[in-house]
Amino acid sequence: MAIISLTTDFGEKDHFAGAIKGAIYSETEDVKIVDISHSVSPFNVQEAAYILKNAYKNFPKGSIHVYGVDSERNPDNRHIAVLLNDHFFVGADNGIMSLVAGDRKPDKIVEINIYNDLDTIFPAMDVFVKVACHIARGGTLEVVGKPVTELKSLRTFTPIVNTEQNLVTGHVIYVDNYGNVVTNISRQLFENIRKGRDFELYARNYRFDRIYTKYSDIVNFAVEKPRRDDDGRRLAVFNSSGYVELAIYRSNLETVGGASSLLGLSYRDVVTIRFL
Repeated sequence: MAIISLTTDFGEKDHFAGAIKGAIYSETEDVKIVDISHSVSPFNVQEAAYILKNAYKNFPKGSIHVYGVDSERNPDNRHIAVLLNDHFFVGADNGIMSLVAGDRKPDKIVEINIYNDLDTIFPAMDVFVKVACHIARGGTLEVVGKPVTELKSLRTFTPIVNTEQNLVTGHVIYVDNYGNVVTNISRQLFENIRKGRDFELYARNYRFDRIYTKYSDIVNFAVEKPRRDDDGRRLAVFNSSGYVELAIYRSNLETVGGASSLLGLSYRDVVTIRFL
C-alpha cells in the first residue's frame, strides 16, 4: 500500500487539510495518508523544507510526499514532481526541493503539464493529488510532466564562511514547538571549519562557548537534585537533525517562554560563530 505524506501551511482550523485527504481517497482508496505537518508558517518555504527534509528519510522508500506551501502556479512558480533518494515529491518549484535535496542530485525532475486549461486556486488538491495518486498506482513521472534538469535554488540562507576561515555567519531557519531556535549551521560545517579551535557563538547579545550533544549535558548530575538550578538555563546544542540549535533547558513556550522569546530570536536573525 502506497504512503502519501502531507506537509502544508493549511493549519487545522480550515477545511483544506481535510479536503485534500478526501480528494486523495476519491482518487484511490488503496493508500495510507500521513500528516507530517499542517502548521508551517504561511508561505515559509525555508521552514517547510526543514520539516520535510528531516521527516521524509524515516519513511519507506517509494513514499510520495506532497508539499503545499506557496503553491500557486505562475510564471515564477512552476509545479514539479521529483524522484529523490527513492522518494517522490510533488509540489511547487519554489526552492523547497533544492533545500530538501541539498548536495544530492535528484534522479528525475518533471514539470507537471496535466492542467488541460485548469486554472485552479487550490493546486494542492486539484493538481498535486492527481499526480501523487498517479504515482501511487504505479504511474511514471514522464506521463504527468516533461523532464527538466534543474530545481529553483534558494541560496539566501546558506551559511557564509569568510576567506580567513575563522567566521561562520548563519541564520535562524526554524523555531520549534518548544521555542528552540534552529540555525542553518550544520555540525558538519562547524567541524570542518573548527579544526579543533575554541570558538564563540553569538546570537544578538548572547554568547556561547560550548555546543552540547544532548540537552541534559548542561546538568551537573553530581549535585543533588533539590540543589540543582538548571531549568531555564540557555544552551547551544547539536539537534537531532545535525544543526546548531539554541535552547532554554526544559522550556515551555506557553508559560516561561523559550529561546525564541527569551533571547529575542526569530526567523532570519543572524547567528555567528567566531573561531579563535
